[in-house]
Amino acid sequence: MSIQFASLHSKDRIARLSNLVTLVLLTFLGGLVMLPIWWMFRSSLMTNTELYAFPPAFFPSHWLFSNYASTMEFFPFWSYLKNTLTIIVPSIVGGTVTATMGGYAFARLRFKGKDQLFLLCVGSMLLPTMVTLLPLYIIWTRLLHVYDSYLPLVLPHFCGGGAFNIFLIRQFIKSIPRELDEAATIDGAGPLRILVSIIVPAIKSAMIVVALLLFIMLWNDLLQQIIYINSLEKFTIALGLSQFKGSLGTDWSKIMSATCMSFVPGIIFYLIGQRYFIEGIVMTGLKN
Repeated sequence: MSIQFASLHSKDRIARLSNLVTLVLLTFLGGLVMLPIWWMFRSSLMTNTELYAFPPAFFPSHWLFSNYASTMEFFPFWSYLKNTLTIIVPSIVGGTVTATMGGYAFARLRFKGKDQLFLLCVGSMLLPTMVTLLPLYIIWTRLLHVYDSYLPLVLPHFCGGGAFNIFLIRQFIKSIPRELDEAATIDGAGPLRILVSIIVPAIKSAMIVVALLLFIMLWNDLLQQIIYINSLEKFTIALGLSQFKGSLGTDWSKIMSATCMSFVPGIIFYLIGQRYFIEGIVMTGLKN
């Protein structure tokens, strides 16, 4: 008995040591990941003289939060944010709703050519963005005569917001027992009622994942915004920040302040949906 007790005690000590080492390693790696963000934040609170000093200071000698106020005199953050949300909000709503409808159709409905259409949809994920960029630009400008507008940045997302989003929703719906659909059908519910009353509540985490992925993609989409937006008053945060960096040259304290302001809304949006994002990535849901 004493030998068995000593063996269990030894295993417990090894497990605790292993957990401690893992915690220290993850803390160290997490610190390395956060270091560039901290360096950018501390740089936004320094003077340019401090930024060029060597060796560089890890903390500012004076926390100059006034840099943000002076930056906003040249960087109209709130105007850029309004323009960005004008694109992002309808795109997220339209993309999430249509991705849910498309995923439901591929997972539950029966129609001719469904498998071939789904293969075509998934295969479109293999196409690089640059392949479709020029044809879409020609269609919007020469065929539809749309210039300097948000429409080319918003309307395409009303087609599912991308093949991956439709695929993700489909996989979630396939994990829901079909018996729930059959029971609702016996009660007289149609496909739309089943989708709204049964499927949507069960795949809420997946829908939030789609919304978060769309938000991240649209927030960082500088290439298409440069192509379709020309007026300064219509600039988004990505465009405004790009122009701001080019116009200030080496005024790094203001550049860092503008950069910090630009990623704060994205962090807030992610923190709100973080729990659902994790649930969605691990593909949780109802099981048979």
